[in-house]
Amino acid sequence: MTYNPPSRNTIMSKIQQLYDSERNPKGDVLVGAEHIALTGDHWTSVSNHNYLGVTAHIIDCEWKLQSFALAMLKTEARHHADNCTQQFLTVAEAWGVQPRITTVGTDSARNMIAAARKLPYQHMPCVAHMLHRSISVCLTDSGFCDTLAKCRKIVGHFKHSPANTEELHQQQTQLGQVNQSLIQDVSTRWNSSLAMISRLLENQEAIKATLSRQKHKLTMLKTSEWDKLQRLKTVLEPCSYVSCSVVLPALCHLYRTMEVSDEDPAYIGKFKTAFKKDLSERQANLNNGWLNIASALDPRFKDLKCLKKGDREAVWTSLQALLENKTSTATLEPVEEPPKKRSLLLFASDTDSDDDMVEPSRALKNYKAEPTISMEECPLQWWKTHAGAHQQLSVVARKYLAAPATSVPCERLFSLAGNIVQKKRAALSSENVEKLVCLSDWLKEK
Repeated sequence: MTYNPPSRNTIMSKIQQLYDSERNPKGDVLVGAEHIALTGDHWTSVSNHNYLGVTAHIIDCEWKLQSFALAMLKTEARHHADNCTQQFLTVAEAWGVQPRITTVGTDSARNMIAAARKLPYQHMPCVAHMLHRSISVCLTDSGFCDTLAKCRKIVGHFKHSPANTEELHQQQTQLGQVNQSLIQDVSTRWNSSLAMISRLLENQEAIKATLSRQKHKLTMLKTSEWDKLQRLKTVLEPCSYVSCSVVLPALCHLYRTMEVSDEDPAYIGKFKTAFKKDLSERQANLNNGWLNIASALDPRFKDLKCLKKGDREAVWTSLQALLENKTSTATLEPVEEPPKKRSLLLFASDTDSDDDMVEPSRALKNYKAEPTISMEECPLQWWKTHAGAHQQLSVVARKYLAAPATSVPCERLFSLAGNIVQKKRAALSSENVEKLVCLSDWLKEK
């Protein structure tokens, strides 16, 4: 029996049908969302075509965070600020979400910052990129360069030779360890230096045993350099991926861990001092006003201990102003509008009464009286069970907690795109690239 493979037109027709069937539910989710946060970044394919990847982030009516791709838009114009601005607006218009977009998260490239200023939305600079730049700059001038260079050569010794890797795996097995490959750091990859150091330290004995059996010209790490790596790992570990409401508490914790102690060697003290100075300069460029409100609306951090005492009251004043602004819009509604409907439109309430439209100051007082929750608990689940008691604040919380603090979701989108647009598929049309990338993202959880 012979098999006749489907034609190109048949395959594309099936892909189009699948794309349409998956796009419609995503559109319904966006229609039901009152506030939508975006992240965006540019990517260059193996065929040297430029694309803008855009992802959407919302908190739905069940207080679940939903994130998915909106577009992988081919861009032929240069990445000037005006062009980037228009590209974001094109994606927003295609999905019909322009009025409900709250923030746009990007990296700290100058063109993206300039584009964000032209957009009618709040800009959320990527915290991961900020931390990565601070770490990279400070490592260069803190006495770690030679040690890290040796680490890269050791990793390259194993990465470039399957035979060397196999010998390393044999040593790992003899030591009762899981077989792991070493990780090479990449200057543009977030946290890759920490990943390389951690993997080397985990396999320190296996690496030493393997290299002692081989003839090589590598300069081995000294005991003092292994100790350097351990200290550096301890310093870098707090610099991890965080969500929007966790940014300021995490930075506060980071500053505390970077305090120079009497036990720190000179090179660690030099790194900590340089890191704190560089990070504080970069933090000034963050959307701190948005982050302050997000932290206050996170029941884990609503005590605002991450801020100076003098700054905490200003955050609650800003939050009260937000509530008063929402309350004042009720007077702009037509007089004949039923009170129940006004309440539903204004506060997205699940109740049939407008009794919860309390004074903003009282609403804040009631919320502040709630006990904080532990770090292990989910703030969205807390809001799900307490939204009825804090009806007005819950609307603001859904808006502020949905905004991502990083553009990492776009980086993940580019990983999907890189698996699709390969050398043997470099001639894919931009329309098909977008459909396949979005489908890969939409179907990954099914």
